[in-house]
Amino acid sequence: MLESTWFFLWGLLWAIYFMTDGFDLGIGIVYPFLGKNNEEKRVMINSLGPLWDGNEVWLITAAGVTFAAFPILYSVMFSSLYTPLMLILFALIIRGVSFEFRGLSNKKSWVFIWDSSVFVGSFLPAFLFGVAFANIFQGIPIDENGIIQESVFSLLNPYGLLGGFLFVVLFIVHGLLWLCVRVTGDLKDRALSFVKKMWIVEVIVIIGFVAGSYVYTNLFDNYFKYRLLWLILLAAVVSLFMIRFFISKRKFFTAWAFSASTIVFSTFFGIAGLFPNLFPSSINPEYSLTAFNSSSSPYTLKIMLVVVVVFIPIVIAYQSFAYKLFSNKVDPKDLIY
Repeated sequence: MLESTWFFLWGLLWAIYFMTDGFDLGIGIVYPFLGKNNEEKRVMINSLGPLWDGNEVWLITAAGVTFAAFPILYSVMFSSLYTPLMLILFALIIRGVSFEFRGLSNKKSWVFIWDSSVFVGSFLPAFLFGVAFANIFQGIPIDENGIIQESVFSLLNPYGLLGGFLFVVLFIVHGLLWLCVRVTGDLKDRALSFVKKMWIVEVIVIIGFVAGSYVYTNLFDNYFKYRLLWLILLAAVVSLFMIRFFISKRKFFTAWAFSASTIVFSTFFGIAGLFPNLFPSSINPEYSLTAFNSSSSPYTLKIMLVVVVVFIPIVIAYQSFAYKLFSNKVDPKDLIY
């Protein structure tokens, strides 16, 4: 029971991270193309400025839970996926630095370097997280010792690339909706026009990913075995179409909230299909890491559960307060160059 509970919490924390950091990664991806001048780019950065670093706390939490609750999984995951995870880490560091450094000089070459860093530092994590999780859903070629038996480039298979593209599109829509909430003028109009087009792409990519999951993975085995799990996929579909409905009503924060739930339910589509596997082996199912053969001791899991029950609601309450506090429109007159 404890192992199953922590499997759910493990998936939930990753879903919360994708939901929160997803919109500022999405803004970073469209940043060089949507912002037409320095003022608009500063507005885009300021729209996420007070929140992006708090969002990344959930990444630390998800990684920390992986380490504490499933230490064997942590060791295998961070060794077999070492290269993409290090690329993600360096990209996130570069992105954080670029927010601060781009305004230190008005030289075109300087600004171009850091504007490019915002894009790279946003696109790479979004894409590589998608590739990593798609490959986990599909199965990683690990042997009985947890050692990957193929090149890291084998992760760039059709289903893995589809997962990367899915995450990028999900985050772009999420980010554009946040811009619709927080910016004004021509920038908002362009963001609104763009998000309507990207929503169509999102629908197509999600359909393609679900179809690909049926072909390349065993995720649907659990769905046919436990019929209630289809409610997860249904919730993702409903959330997806509610995005477009509330865009048409110009209720952008509600549309953004449904975009968040689309990301959460899309993540849980894969998580529910994996159970009880955490890191399935594509070589031999017996080599797979599950919630039961890679978890910490029951005593450790009990202590951690108490900590999570007490502190996670506090973190969520604080972050909700921060979102409310910084929900006002970004006024170009308030920008600091």
